[in-house]
Amino acid sequence: MQIAVGDVLVMKKNHPCGGNRFQVLRVGMDFKLRCLGCGREMMLPRSKAEKNIKRIEQSGED
Repeated sequence: MQIAVGDVLVMKKNHPCGGNRFQVLRVGMDFKLRCLGCGREMMLPRSKAEKNIKRIEQSGED
């Protein structure tokens, strides 16, 4: 799965604030994501994050 810093991930489950779109801030064994609804940042293990992705919106920095 090709995920880069700056991409927006649309997840299957909503964040407690109600948003389901997250911007990728860091990629590695863990993803650092920022909720685009409330701005909270969180770290998720790669395996859990990849399982919950519905759609990837590319950042356009190719």
